[in-house]
Amino acid sequence: MIRVLENEFYYLDNFQRVLDWIGERYADLLDADERDFIALFPTLPQAARALFVRMVMRKGQLFRASKLSYAEIGCPLAAAQALLPTGWIALDPVLSLDQVFDLLSKPEIAQAFQLPPAQRQARKSEQLEALRAGCAEERAFSAWYQACDDTVFAILRKPLCDRLRLLFFGNLSQDWTEFVLSDLGLFRYEQVEFSPASRGFRSRADIDHYLQLHACKERYYAEEPALEVLQALRALPPHAFDNDWLNSRRERLLFQLGQQLEKDKDWEQAHGVYAECRYPGARSRAIRVLEKHERFGEAYALFEQASAAPESDAERQHLLRIGPRLARKLGHPKAAARRAPPPARLDLSLAHPGGADWRVESVVLAHLQRADAPVFYVENTLANTLFGLLCWPAIFAAIPGAFFHPFHRGPADLYSADFYQRRQQEFETCLARLDDGSYRAAMRATWDQKAGLQSPFVSWDYLGWDIVELALDCIPAAHLKLWCRRILQDVRDNRTGFPDLIQFWPGEARYNMVEVKGPGDRLQDNQLSWIEYCAAHGMPLTVCYLQWAQDDAGDGERQAA
Repeated sequence: MIRVLENEFYYLDNFQRVLDWIGERYADLLDADERDFIALFPTLPQAARALFVRMVMRKGQLFRASKLSYAEIGCPLAAAQALLPTGWIALDPVLSLDQVFDLLSKPEIAQAFQLPPAQRQARKSEQLEALRAGCAEERAFSAWYQACDDTVFAILRKPLCDRLRLLFFGNLSQDWTEFVLSDLGLFRYEQVEFSPASRGFRSRADIDHYLQLHACKERYYAEEPALEVLQALRALPPHAFDNDWLNSRRERLLFQLGQQLEKDKDWEQAHGVYAECRYPGARSRAIRVLEKHERFGEAYALFEQASAAPESDAERQHLLRIGPRLARKLGHPKAAARRAPPPARLDLSLAHPGGADWRVESVVLAHLQRADAPVFYVENTLANTLFGLLCWPAIFAAIPGAFFHPFHRGPADLYSADFYQRRQQEFETCLARLDDGSYRAAMRATWDQKAGLQSPFVSWDYLGWDIVELALDCIPAAHLKLWCRRILQDVRDNRTGFPDLIQFWPGEARYNMVEVKGPGDRLQDNQLSWIEYCAAHGMPLTVCYLQWAQDDAGDGERQAA
């Protein structure tokens, strides 16, 4: 932040960096207006450029000059003089009554429209409605409020800047402030290979198709009728999107519309959407909709088809729940239920540490700590770090739609349901190292070559190589593979929920995970999910229940399988 404060125009420098990047990476996709803007912008005076960027970063398109007061820019009217000939902004624009009301305070409205005393105390919305009939004609701001010594600017290139923002971020949900107000020098990023083939947008049609998809998505979030949005989406046939990344976004919106139709209990339309949708989870939803529609035979047939080749563990789990229910409704014999064995349990009664600076995990850690069996408080950091080191090449694979600029902490689609599917070959190559024994050398090489780079998984500052190496000594490769596969099933949910502690026995090349629960605590859903997964696959895990000792009888423990 010191560098940011020393350079008052850091936001302008970062904005220029965006333009340079777009000009280098997407020059062949830009239209004439966009090329002219990128070429002209750096030739303008610094104050003019800074004023424009400030307006771009702020919401809306209308700004009072008095609200654009920035020390480094100086007088906004003077700075704007170089912008006016470009046509990028307008001075004293023609405004509607609604726009004027958005710009003025209540006292200013009373003065500008010479409101009688009775109307001065009314709500602003009531004042607007009272004036609307007699003020339908649009006029310049100075004509609306002649006694005002302030003026108004209108920025006219917001749509163009939105398109540039789309090219840089790969979406329209992130705004300029997320980038231009950051001090990029604080962090180091993986240098992803930005080849033409890895671009999210590979043609001008891709940009147009994204904007059309975005318009449909905005209508969906505005809660317009799902069937109307679906009609607009289907007007953009899948073959028009010669881009896997855009197809993935289309399939996701189609899936969301199916969910809305399901919520509306329009079973027929919902099933039709799920049947044509290729987004992960659509087949499971189709089975569920058929069941709700009481088309049990069709639902069971689709269930059997899915059971023969589940698309993921998430679908497999869903099938385990819905299958017995469908079988029962069709009068099929009841199958024996499969239950995962319960985890080991450790009950501890320990002296309260006193004071305020303590955690139940640290109390249990100290109790279990041994010279020949060290214990570490790692929670989610160790598993994520091991996954990140092993799968670094796949995580940072330059596939279309994953990386749009050089400052990504991780891929843009990290939490998408098809994150693994879009990189399946790359991930399988990484996971195969766990089978051939080359994983340790590969992970060490990643540690040495990538240390300190931004990563969505590796906790460089929390874990040292000594702990990572100890983990690799004690955790079987088969268990690491199971961890990695489960994370890949649902990155957002499955990267959390790992047990608090891990204990290693280096002399025996074994380990044990320990989830700690203090008095009154209970296991959360994501923790239960990991505990059941570990139990089902024979991975050592103990749930420790800590109680505070009530007398001087000494500490005690009791462990049950």
